[in-house]
Amino acid sequence: MHTLMMTTGLALAWGVRWFWTGSTGTLSQRWQQTLGLFLFSPLLLLMTAIAVLCMGPTGRMLGHWEGWFSYDLAFGFSMWAIVAGVKLAWDGQQTVRRIQQNPLITVNGNSARLLATAIPYTAQVGFWQPELVVSQGLLDTLDDEHLMAVLTHERAHAQRHDTFWFFWLGWLRRVTVWLPYTEALWQELLMLRELRADRDAAQHVDPLVLAESLLLVVSQLQLQPEVCAAFGWAASHDRLTERIDSLLNEAPVPGSIQPWSLSWLLCVLLPLATIPLHGG
Repeated sequence: MHTLMMTTGLALAWGVRWFWTGSTGTLSQRWQQTLGLFLFSPLLLLMTAIAVLCMGPTGRMLGHWEGWFSYDLAFGFSMWAIVAGVKLAWDGQQTVRRIQQNPLITVNGNSARLLATAIPYTAQVGFWQPELVVSQGLLDTLDDEHLMAVLTHERAHAQRHDTFWFFWLGWLRRVTVWLPYTEALWQELLMLRELRADRDAAQHVDPLVLAESLLLVVSQLQLQPEVCAAFGWAASHDRLTERIDSLLNEAPVPGSIQPWSLSWLLCVLLPLATIPLHGG
């Protein structure tokens, strides 16, 4: 039965992803669709593995004797998830330490780490309380008005704790990178994150100034995406065009995701409900 549970969980995780054709609707609706689909498969697999580990390799379940095969699979997957999480946290901490070796300056009233590079770049780097990073190239490229627009965008990332939440999403991505559309969903989440920060910033600065700043700042310098929210992120020309169009069209500011909208994710807890069915 344990093997059947794991096979069923894997089939559901794979099948739900397989039929994804893209997210549509408003920015909030796209967030809900993409985030829900991204979370469902890895969480279902993790809950199934936890359920099997809790029941153990011996005993009966619905009259069938259990064995070590399914238990070993669940144990291996769980260990892989733990190792991937520890490695991601270690790599993220090393990134933060490298950033903290740069001098601390004040930019328009904001504390920031200065990168000695001519490439215009800025980002929030860290976890729950990230640090603002700016490059000398950014300070040399932008005037005060455009610089303020960029810093307002970065403040939006910090206020929503984007780097913290994307650290955990990045962990799930690494654990289940082999599932269909994992990378496409991840890139969509990164894009939606930037669109949301753009819309937040546009409530305080001129959207046209923010769009102009984006064109000036888009660069190739990339830090670890799970602990970094970079203003100039644009995976492709189409992504850049979408961000600029969103700013110029003055799309409505996305609200916070309502818990009820993702309540269907509680289905991933169903494997835990099978634990009482296991007997010695």
